[in-house]
Amino acid sequence: MSAPSSIVIIGSGLAGWTTVREFRKLDKTTPIVMFTTDNGDFYAKPSLSNALSDQRSPAQLVTTPAAKMAETQNVTLHAHTPVRSIDTAAKTVTTDAGVTPYSRLVLATGAQQIKLPLQGNAVAEVLSVNSLADFAVFHERLLGAAADAPKKHVLIMGAGLIGCEFANDLAATGHTVRVVDLSPRPLAALLPADASEQLQAALSGLGVQWHFGTSVQSIDREGAALQVTLANGDKVQADLVLSAVGLRADTALAHAAGITCERGVLADELLQTNVVDVYSVGDGTAYASAQGRTLPYVMPIMQAARTLAGVLAGQPKPLVFPLMPVGIKTPIYPLVVALPAPGTPGAWVLAEEGVWQFKDGEVQRGFVLSGAQTKRRAEQSQLTQA
Repeated sequence: MSAPSSIVIIGSGLAGWTTVREFRKLDKTTPIVMFTTDNGDFYAKPSLSNALSDQRSPAQLVTTPAAKMAETQNVTLHAHTPVRSIDTAAKTVTTDAGVTPYSRLVLATGAQQIKLPLQGNAVAEVLSVNSLADFAVFHERLLGAAADAPKKHVLIMGAGLIGCEFANDLAATGHTVRVVDLSPRPLAALLPADASEQLQAALSGLGVQWHFGTSVQSIDREGAALQVTLANGDKVQADLVLSAVGLRADTALAHAAGITCERGVLADELLQTNVVDVYSVGDGTAYASAQGRTLPYVMPIMQAARTLAGVLAGQPKPLVFPLMPVGIKTPIYPLVVALPAPGTPGAWVLAEEGVWQFKDGEVQRGFVLSGAQTKRRAEQSQLTQA
């Protein structure tokens, strides 16, 4: 059992480990106990969607093994140990190994892939990649142990950011790729229409085939292949089906403990939940500093983790998110996106080739850059007002 003064962190993803690293810069001695459902290795999650082109195996994606992280950061790590419940009155967490007290609790539980209700006898064969362990399964199913494994037919559910990144990575490495999405074009929620159309054309040039305005209805195993039936009646065959339809904040543990949750675990400008000494950070958090939005990107996680580390170390400063452009890893058509806040009045304007600006009158509130123009991220960031 840990000392009552321990900080307990649930989750060993980027949010959890970054909070630890930043806290240790300010406090070397306060005990930290971390519980995680996986092995706790540190890796860059964004690297999962371009690992094939980089010819990196799952093992090669690990930047720091869990044991090394725990040693260098002075953390008591409990790998493969899910937390079953939180008692906020007693200030304890319960696992299969027993009850652990905390002085302060950090929820870094992340988000889970949304699972669509599908029909068919092969629904259980649908893969998703939301962790290194997930990628290891996908990598094995795609390539096996043979360096010269036959190329596969992969159907991707979802033409959002992750779907497009995997489509680029798979097609660029010789696999046949189909993408299915209800939207009329790729990244429809993020990009101006003409930027989206140019991305579609670029990926089509790699061989990606599109099925827009429809969805997957059923998946059945027929011998060596999967028979995929779409809602419009089309039938296509695939070796693998990869779901990339989005993430949903993992709030079950917090909700069961009486911690307020909406789109994610609600956290104020100091990352405090509605329960004293319980904090939230990462993909599973709905930030007051972002109008209650979840921000499942690297830069917001890093910013929030640094703020939380200061709060835990007794140096509280309210979380303020700067402009945080997102780089989309579609090398065939590189993109940098800085979206305006939801509900911001205005419209997209093509300022010049490869540069779109979201304008509210004369005021720029966001931008999209493509191709060689992505080098102008800093310039366009300076022109953009929150």
